[in-house]
Amino acid sequence: MEPQSKAAYGVSKSVHEVLTFDYKDRNSLADWGNLVGTIRDREYDVAISAGQSWFVGLLLWLTGIPKRIGYQGNGTLFLTDSIPCQISQYAAAIYYDLLKPLGIDKPCPELAINIPKSALDWAKQEQQRLGTEQTGYILIYAGSDRLPPAQIYPQQSWQEIIQECQKQQPDLPIVVIQDRDDVEFVRSLQADCPNIKITAPEDISKLAAIIGGASLMLSINSPALQLSVAVQTYTIALLGGADPRQLLPKSDKFLTIKSATAQTADISPKTVLEKIWAG
Repeated sequence: MEPQSKAAYGVSKSVHEVLTFDYKDRNSLADWGNLVGTIRDREYDVAISAGQSWFVGLLLWLTGIPKRIGYQGNGTLFLTDSIPCQISQYAAAIYYDLLKPLGIDKPCPELAINIPKSALDWAKQEQQRLGTEQTGYILIYAGSDRLPPAQIYPQQSWQEIIQECQKQQPDLPIVVIQDRDDVEFVRSLQADCPNIKITAPEDISKLAAIIGGASLMLSINSPALQLSVAVQTYTIALLGGADPRQLLPKSDKFLTIKSATAQTADISPKTVLEKIWAG
C-alpha cells in the first residue's frame, strides 16, 4: 500500500504486517522487481486485489501466488478468480464480495476496529483535559476550506448549529476535531464559538478512541465518518453528492442528510438541528 495509508491499518483486527510501496513515484523496473521479489519471498497462498487494471493483475501473476482474486476487468486474464464489482451496494459489502472465491458467502458483518490501549488511555486523559468525562459530548468533524467544493460545509452554518445546540443543551459540551489540514478553519470557528472545545488526535487510533467516547458525531463525508461507524457512535452525516446507500450501513445509529443539490453547503442548519433533536 501507499506509505501514507499505513497508519490506517494500525486499528485493523486482521492485518499482521504492512508492506509499503509508493506506487505514484517514478519507480524504475528495478523498484518494481524488488516489490515482486519481496512478495514472492513470503510465499503467500492467496492475493486479493480491489484494483481492476491489467498492471495490477500482471504484478499479482508475477508474484507466483497460487490463488489471485479480484474484480472482473482489464486484469482478469492474470487472475485465478474474478467476480463482478457490484458498485450499487454498501462499500464494505463491495470489498467483502472478494471473499466469495474463498468459500465465504455470508452477509457482510459490521465494521469493527481494534483500538490500542495506549489510544484508549489517551482518550481518557483527553476527556479529563476537556472536562467531558462525566457529561459526554457532541463531537464535530467540520472539515476545511481545502476540501472539494461539494464537500465543504460553511463555517457560518456550523456556527448556527453549535450555538443552537448550546442553547438547547447548555450542559452538553461540543468538541471539534482538528487535524493538520483544518487548523485555520477550526480556529476561525472557535473565534465565533468560544465555548467549543478542541481536540487534535495525532493518529487514527486516537481519533477512533475520541470518537468512540462521544454521545453524538456530526460529520461531513470523511475518514472520520467511517471511524464513527466502526466504533458504533450515534452519527449524523452531512452529504453532498455521495450516495448514502454506498457510504453507510443500514442502521438507526447512522443517519444521513443528503443535499438536494449535491452541494453539502446547501444543507440548512435547521435541517441538521431537526435531525439532532428527532434522534
